[in-house]
Amino acid sequence: MSARTDAELFELMKTVLYTPVVGDILDSIGRTHQFLPPAVRPMLPHMKLAGRAMPALVSDVYGPQQKPFGLLTEALDQLEPGEVYVSTRIVQPVAMWGEILTASAQRRGAVGAVVDGYHRDTPQVLARDFPVFSWGGYAQDSSVRTVVRDFRVPVELGGVRIAPGDLIFGDVDGVLVIPRSVEDEVIEAAVEKASTENLVGTAIDAGMSATDAFARFGVL
Repeated sequence: MSARTDAELFELMKTVLYTPVVGDILDSIGRTHQFLPPAVRPMLPHMKLAGRAMPALVSDVYGPQQKPFGLLTEALDQLEPGEVYVSTRIVQPVAMWGEILTASAQRRGAVGAVVDGYHRDTPQVLARDFPVFSWGGYAQDSSVRTVVRDFRVPVELGGVRIAPGDLIFGDVDGVLVIPRSVEDEVIEAAVEKASTENLVGTAIDAGMSATDAFARFGVL
């Protein structure tokens, strides 16, 4: 087991690792379906995200509800430092994240949000420097269209299972779910592979062919 704290782990992931190398390691141990759908993108290309999943189960509704938004405020109010709010997909095209949710999550110490849908209030969210990964900006409100049914429960996004506490890692190339049961071996192997890839790049820059580089280092 790693002796790193979560804060140290997240910093390592954001400064040393990138989703392609971590995805390759997951593939190598048989975890071949860990990337969320490619439509889930960072609001800005430089955004990186590493934290623990706090999944929310969201459902479509059609019109005003007795309890607007369902358990959304309760879900936000129990976020913990280092967590990532993760929201499942619905049918209707609505904004599932925005300025007030960002302020609430940030105040609780959460480190980002991943929604399998749209966000809104783009300038206000960007001003808070809070990494949000979504399908893009779209202003239609969710108040009469969605409810949070439950939270801190296992969910699936694009067929990828996400359990509370799993590692969420996102950058410009996508969002990965790293199951807690394999995170130590995945991160250690990814750090080693990232170092090797740096050597490959240096060797190719110095004139080595791609064929020779692959034969020597075993990565491309």
